[in-house]
Amino acid sequence: MIRRHRFDAPDNRRLAHLCGPLDVHLRSIESALGVTLARRDAAFRIEGPRDAVDRAITLLDRLYALASAPIGERALQSALAQAAAPTHRVEEGADEGANRGREAGAGDGEPIVLHTRHADLSGRTPNQVRYLRQMLANDITFGVGPAGTGKTFLAVACAVDALERHGVQRIVLTRPAVEAGERLGFLPGDLAQKVDPYLRPLYDALYDLMGFDRVAKAFEKGLIEIAPLAFMRGRTLNHAFVILDEAQNTTREQMKMFLTRMGFGSRCVVTGDTSQIDLPKGTPSGLLDALAVLGRVEGIGFTHFTAADVVRHPLVARIVSAYDQARAADAAS
Repeated sequence: MIRRHRFDAPDNRRLAHLCGPLDVHLRSIESALGVTLARRDAAFRIEGPRDAVDRAITLLDRLYALASAPIGERALQSALAQAAAPTHRVEEGADEGANRGREAGAGDGEPIVLHTRHADLSGRTPNQVRYLRQMLANDITFGVGPAGTGKTFLAVACAVDALERHGVQRIVLTRPAVEAGERLGFLPGDLAQKVDPYLRPLYDALYDLMGFDRVAKAFEKGLIEIAPLAFMRGRTLNHAFVILDEAQNTTREQMKMFLTRMGFGSRCVVTGDTSQIDLPKGTPSGLLDALAVLGRVEGIGFTHFTAADVVRHPLVARIVSAYDQARAADAAS
């Protein structure tokens, strides 16, 4: 299909920002949506499948509206992820906990507004929106899928929002200290310095959402705690927003131990990627076990992300898809 699209009363500066240096933004659109773009002044010639061409036109209009200033890489990749996402109805959260959703602007058909340093923070794909609604509606939520789908970042954003709204008294972030296919040996330093490398992604999300100074003050006041999973045993976490990251690297016993730490007034989010299990060979993953055992338990939400939900560089989504196809071929043979 070939369509032509033209901007009325075009602004040359906006057009330049839309296209990017040497039309690099147009090449990114071509790669993400599978179309061919050609431009002459304010007129665009778009060639490709009908649905992809329609998405490209919508995306060009959206980027043109943003192009009063140069379009940054983050804004571009977010817009590309939204444009490439499959369109389907977003499931609403369960009735239980609906009041909690309305507090964050998550009522039926209403946008979800989270109180973080990013005023425009929202779900970029239907699955991300569904994930946010489930975290607001359920006491326990599982977010499972490949890297780059926003599982951890959105969970930390919900935790920060709950703390800002005084919905919880503290944030507790944890993950198993399992090496990713490497043997690093004995790490130097005290206990905090030894576990910090494993917890760095959680720190990065907090710094991005709150700012370095506010995060440091929150740690001093005990409003935020980050600890390896082994430290959770024997505790009861009341009035806390608890996130277990990299849950695919828990054992069955660790997962059960973690889920039973939940106390009154608390919410729990479990994130993981079942394609990146680093446990010793023969050790069952606690995340896979939990998905099988808890699938029908009332009050627990599940969101399964796919390559279509990746909001990093478009190449990441294609890498994820290639590995998925290779695993499917190995399983079939």
